[in-house]
Amino acid sequence: MDPIYLDYAATTPMDSRVLDEMRPYFSASFGNPSSIHRYGQQAEDALESARETVASLVGCRPDEIIFTSGGTESDNLALRGAALAAREKTGANRILTSRAEHHAVSRTAEQLAKYFGFEVVWLDSDEYGMVQPETVERTIDEKTALVSVMYANNEIGTINPIREIADVCRRHHVFLHTDAVQAAAYLDLHVETLGADLLSLGGHKFYGPKGVGVLYIRKGTPLIPSQTGGGQEHGLRAGTQNVPYIVGFAKALQLAVEERGMRTSHVKPMRDRIIGSILETIPDVRLTGHLESRLPNHVSFAFKDVDGNLLLTLLDAAGFACSSGSACKTGNPEPSEVMSAIGLSREWGLGSLRVTLGAYTLSEQIDSFIRVLPLAVDKARALSS
Repeated sequence: MDPIYLDYAATTPMDSRVLDEMRPYFSASFGNPSSIHRYGQQAEDALESARETVASLVGCRPDEIIFTSGGTESDNLALRGAALAAREKTGANRILTSRAEHHAVSRTAEQLAKYFGFEVVWLDSDEYGMVQPETVERTIDEKTALVSVMYANNEIGTINPIREIADVCRRHHVFLHTDAVQAAAYLDLHVETLGADLLSLGGHKFYGPKGVGVLYIRKGTPLIPSQTGGGQEHGLRAGTQNVPYIVGFAKALQLAVEERGMRTSHVKPMRDRIIGSILETIPDVRLTGHLESRLPNHVSFAFKDVDGNLLLTLLDAAGFACSSGSACKTGNPEPSEVMSAIGLSREWGLGSLRVTLGAYTLSEQIDSFIRVLPLAVDKARALSS
């Protein structure tokens, strides 16, 4: 059997239409967009056209879009830049975020506390990994520099109520950042609907290239750049822009928005079939994340008394590429922070499995996976006992 890829939350294959859009900017139109000559002008035209495309897709002004090297850099720039700017302006030094965040947020917050004197306040999440607006309301105060809550969780698929959290932040005059890297493939990104002041995206999560991302920065949101040099990206992110990747990002996002309904209707029935079947056929299993308020392509379980990495190895040998929680956690013998944040004990938290579907997933592949997973779990339990 050919290997079956079920790890679309980790990365996606590039759409051929995206690659076609990028090709000219590797060769014929290779100029530096900061150059004055015609080669530079061609590159600058492509860069600004991509910026306008992205801005139109998220409902903002082109000068509110900053291109970065990916979601991680966007998260870093948002947290560092906004927290430092807020402290400089008002003296506020508290960062509110959750243990269920991607490490690009949580570890950046921890570093800001360790080396820059900020205080990190960890927002409680419920059993589904969701941060409730009431939790933010109870915690936010005049010393809060920034709130950062992800749009959709990469590990368990839960969608957070960003609009309601944004309303809380707005009432308290505190800026809100949301990591929308996982959400972008399937959820509405219109920034006025969401209400966030800063929003991070990464191209390879929706069939675009790796190594390119976006940070939306609402006009009037103060930000201190963390990468200095030339004046590129409105002085907020120095360095020669990666024109072919930026062009690819814009094309991939355009396709994601245009085809969102079709892509959702393709993956959601298969997602629901996996959930229903596995909960019925495997003992000592829990669905992690919210049953309804979750990404349409995302399935995640915790199996009691199972080594998640061993389970991944067995599934890989059987021809299925899955993940144990976040791809960034693979190899770590301890439960992820997300498993702990939702209250799972070690005997449950070590047995996490993430199965994520995509445009190229077939129904018959899901049939095969549903047959193989119970056998793999039984074998993992036997080997772990």
